[in-house]
Amino acid sequence: MKTILVIGANGFVGTHTLEYLLKQENINVIAACRDKSKLSKKFQGEIREGDVRDEAYLKNLLKGVDVVVNAMSWTALFGQSKNSEQFFYQPTLRIIDAFLSSHAHQFINISTTSASSPDNSRDANSKGIIRPLWPHLVNVVKIEDCIRQKASKEKTFINLRLGIFVGEHYGLGILPILLPRLKTHLVPWVAGGKTELPLTDGRDIGQAMGLAALKEGLSGYQSFNVIGSEVPSVRDVILFLNQEYGYPKPHFSVPFSVAYPFAWLMEKIDPIVPWEPLIVRSIVHLLENTGADNKRATDILGYVPQVHWRDSVRAQITEMNKYQTQVMSMVKRIPTN
Repeated sequence: MKTILVIGANGFVGTHTLEYLLKQENINVIAACRDKSKLSKKFQGEIREGDVRDEAYLKNLLKGVDVVVNAMSWTALFGQSKNSEQFFYQPTLRIIDAFLSSHAHQFINISTTSASSPDNSRDANSKGIIRPLWPHLVNVVKIEDCIRQKASKEKTFINLRLGIFVGEHYGLGILPILLPRLKTHLVPWVAGGKTELPLTDGRDIGQAMGLAALKEGLSGYQSFNVIGSEVPSVRDVILFLNQEYGYPKPHFSVPFSVAYPFAWLMEKIDPIVPWEPLIVRSIVHLLENTGADNKRATDILGYVPQVHWRDSVRAQITEMNKYQTQVMSMVKRIPTN
């Protein structure tokens, strides 16, 4: 029986991965997280509670494990380079080192379609591009480079470049950031809203993560794009939000050549104003076309997305209306212990 460890099991990706794996047979799933009280109540298996920054915890975390699914993350949409280093990049490197010295043979890593080169976006195995405008994305690409170098016949690394998160159990994502800003009537279309927005439901992400964990016969470094069944344009999404929920549409449009400098200015004045920026460069970057498709993930992993983006948006807005009482910050909460 294969034993699969899901690290970050109470986050967005981890929760959906657990839900998918719990439906499979003949596997043993272990959930690893900092706070077991936040785990899905559906999970009744072994829990390894602790912080991956704790060497004693990490030393024993991978015992008896065949496959490591690393869904652990900390993120911010602008700045925060030191925190991204401390709470994401360095802990991830430690998890990778623990995997390399363990008996586990397969490691699943999460990345983003936004890491790709515009010239090679359909090739998920292509080297990611370092973009200093978004420090967290820099670390995501550096981790891709690390696992590409450390992969071998005995130690398989499967990298999933995921589309933009949407759906239930959401964390930091584009909808909680976008919706209150649309209400200001100050958000413009960028490039007329004609670029793609690869919204990807958490359930589809969980399916892709689970399929990667269960996949046999791969070796070395393997990378796959994972997006939804249909890729809407930014305009499609905002018009849907307007028609179904009454959110205002942008009143004017700017090109990317204007959006990036304006977003840079918003970041620069952030320390002296009492509110978060209207827009930051990472959001502009997320609006750039990636051209990513699911072909390789479908052909090799058997991934077939099931959830339409409109249903994902509806599910997330329902959850936001129930649980979110204030505007979400662009920076994930910093761990306090």
